Amino acid sequence: MDDIPRDRLSGPLRRGAVKKHVAAIHVSGKLTLLQRKLSNVLLLNAYDTLTSQASHQMDARTLCLMIGYNSNDMDTLKASLRGLAETVAEWDMLDAEGKQEWGVSALLSYAKLKGGICEYAYSPALAEKLHDPKVFALINLNIQRRFTSGHALALYENCYRFVRTGSTGWWSLDLFRRLMGVADSPYYETYKHLNAKIIKPAVAEVNKTSNIVVTPEVRKMGRSVTDIRFQITENPQLAILDLDDGEGIRNSQTYARLRELGVSDRLARQWVAEHGEAYVGQKLDYVAGQGGVKNAVGYISKALKHDYGNPHQKGGQGVSPRNPVPPTSPRARRLARIRDLAAARKPTQRDADKLLFLARLEGSLRDDFERHGWMSALNADAILAFWEELSPGAFDDLE
Repeated sequence: MDDIPRDRLSGPLRRGAVKKHVAAIHVSGKLTLLQRKLSNVLLLNAYDTLTSQASHQMDARTLCLMIGYNSNDMDTLKASLRGLAETVAEWDMLDAEGKQEWGVSALLSYAKLKGGICEYAYSPALAEKLHDPKVFALINLNIQRRFTSGHALALYENCYRFVRTGSTGWWSLDLFRRLMGVADSPYYETYKHLNAKIIKPAVAEVNKTSNIVVTPEVRKMGRSVTDIRFQITENPQLAILDLDDGEGIRNSQTYARLRELGVSDRLARQWVAEHGEAYVGQKLDYVAGQGGVKNAVGYISKALKHDYGNPHQKGGQGVSPRNPVPPTSPRARRLARIRDLAAARKPTQRDADKLLFLARLEGSLRDDFERHGWMSALNADAILAFWEELSPGAFDDLE
């Protein structure tokens, strides 16, 4: 599921979807809504190291919060993880040499909870397939959270990976019933029932909730419907729906400059979101003025981390907020600690942190946080309280 499953494809992900056959991994639609959301979050957390690490870890509390249930409800988390380990993923595709390949694997090879950490793994064969950008489009977790129906989310996932081709292609009704998790129900063998109870409600929720619009089409043999496909277009309300997925960042000049230098879509959005456009712009100007920089991406990363070019720091280095204050002030120490706490989190956890904090804000407070992130002056007290709650004792030594 350039980056995991996020809302728009870019770079090699976009090229693969346009020029190459979109391979199919079919996951049993019997997953509950909660399990389907959990599967996507786990995949996002593991995506960057899917093929290089045998197992992956994530803070269990963060995991619970990201999929929208009580962070202390470990029994529900255990049941959901058990469901993923018992669910089969099946693929049938052409390999790199053009040979047909069929395979089957449990969605998770194992999962365990210990010391507040969820550890889990994928089978090597499935990990290889999931990491292939031709296979899965990355699902935007901010959009995923809005779904209230497991059938609607299943339809969204299976349609979204074809967004660049504009159509899912024809699916037999038997396959479609499997994807929706109703293959074992005789009631849904009748297309009239399938359409009324599954297709129409799912299509309505996808079109209302997500960043795509899907339109079903059917193919008949005589009077009987035999196949179904979905035409897919981008939702014209995308800018409204994707308030926090980086869409606004992608329209910024700073983002464009980063991309021109070879910074990945994901990293460019992360830097702008964490540091703000002005701060990143300053570092881009600094790096541009050095001349002869061979590894621009690496140099920009160091410039952001060590605040290169800041005249208030010895040698042009050091860490300070975008609006520098004396490094010995309590505010400066708190800001530095918050920055360190945020930087220590994995990308998935950073997204969760911001979504959780944004949910508490409205109006100008929300606008200021979206503009300045954790350095938002208007939200300073609330930000401090949030991180004290998230990391108890993190600021005790600063008193």
